[in-house]
Amino acid sequence: RPDTINYKTMPIGIEPISGIVPSAFRLYDNFPNPFNPVTKIKFDIPQITGNNSSDVKLIIYDQLGREVESLLNKQLGSGTYEVTWDAGKYSSGIYFYKLIFGNFSETKKLMLLK
Repeated sequence: RPDTINYKTMPIGIEPISGIVPSAFRLYDNFPNPFNPVTKIKFDIPQITGNNSSDVKLIIYDQLGREVESLLNKQLGSGTYEVTWDAGKYSSGIYFYKLIFGNFSETKKLMLLK
């Protein structure tokens, strides 16, 4: 089945957190926010029909729009996922996280306070 998750091949730091298939893409607010230095980012991937082989990407950007870190670049089945970001090596400030899948993208703001 294309929506079956093989937990042994999941990247470190991403966890499927629900067996319910979402009806739409959704990027949630990170928690906690502001954070120091670890936060969790949750998102939904709906069931996709047809042959869509796009990777799911989750990227962190700084205030100037420079890519700081790529947290995820992998094909995922439908479901709700949570990624942990440890920003311990970064300075305090506002950052942005962007979820990208095919034509869908959404960006949200987060704040690192040390």
